[in-house]
Amino acid sequence: MSGISLKYVLFCNFPYAFGILKPIADELSHRGEDYLWYLPSEFSSAFPFDDQTLCHSLEELYKYQPDVIFAPGNSVPWFLRGVKVQVFHGLAGEKKGHFRIRDYFDLYLTQGPYFTNRFNQLQQKHKNFEVSETGWCKLDPLFIKTKDADSLEKGNDHYTILYAPTFSPSLTSAVALQQTIESIADLDSVDVRIKFHDKMAQKMGAEIVESYKLLADQRQNITFVTNPDITDELVKADLMISDTSSVIYEFLLLNKPVITLNSTSENIVWDDVSQSEKVLELVNGYLANEDTHAHKRHSIIEQYHPYNDGQSASRMINASIDYIKQYGVPDYRKLSLSRKIDNYKIYRYLPSISFWFK
Repeated sequence: MSGISLKYVLFCNFPYAFGILKPIADELSHRGEDYLWYLPSEFSSAFPFDDQTLCHSLEELYKYQPDVIFAPGNSVPWFLRGVKVQVFHGLAGEKKGHFRIRDYFDLYLTQGPYFTNRFNQLQQKHKNFEVSETGWCKLDPLFIKTKDADSLEKGNDHYTILYAPTFSPSLTSAVALQQTIESIADLDSVDVRIKFHDKMAQKMGAEIVESYKLLADQRQNITFVTNPDITDELVKADLMISDTSSVIYEFLLLNKPVITLNSTSENIVWDDVSQSEKVLELVNGYLANEDTHAHKRHSIIEQYHPYNDGQSASRMINASIDYIKQYGVPDYRKLSLSRKIDNYKIYRYLPSISFWFK
């Protein structure tokens, strides 16, 4: 327990944030803390938790006067009271913008040494935020469920392959691998599960999503997964196929094999190929128990996320409390006028015109 009573906000700009922040919500509830979720109203129908307090109004959020705001996105309203805490939405440090300092956050909670070292260097340069290594809250259920994986249905003796591409048009394999995914499903004793990011239709067009849904409708051993939380899929799968999605690292932390097409990762410790037909060859190799990268995955686990105790959400809350004990609760985040304008373009709200001059 913290010893002090605080108010928390779980700040979501998109539905992908639900699974990231739910372990924090569970821990706050366990501690008896006061908290609420924020989500733009256009995504309210996607909110999956009936027993949680949900807010759609920035005005209401401002009046709530929170002490801590947990945000996995790239921005948060600077004028809100509270320690603005970046908890991140992925583990892919090579992706554009992961280490960009946008000046919206007071505290960065990092997942492992690879990230901590980079943000500590940036902290020395900017000197307007703190860094604490806690592990990533989204992975808490993953590690907890993995310890009890035998209780999950594994589809008899079938080999389960999870296809989870990124949504970025310049990086995704969704078009190039569609025929390959169908060919993989032709293999004996193979189940294919397809999990797209929430933004796939928005970035790639609805046609690509619908084509995969149709494929799943036509094949008994292909499932198109609609649950925004990928955790159960990671636990069930024996092999992942992807490209440059950050979910690759989540899967590697379970010490399972990955095949990617044209990955841009800086730290490839899996099979990456430049031709789609090579993916099918590699799948056949893994079906024959050929895993040449098992020993390399250990380095990723140690550098990216060495915490497998399922307690990262608790560490994140404690790190936020420690920040407040040392620095207090900021009434707002100090920003340049240009940053305030950028922030206003995102949220289209200010509680008072006086905030332009603070």
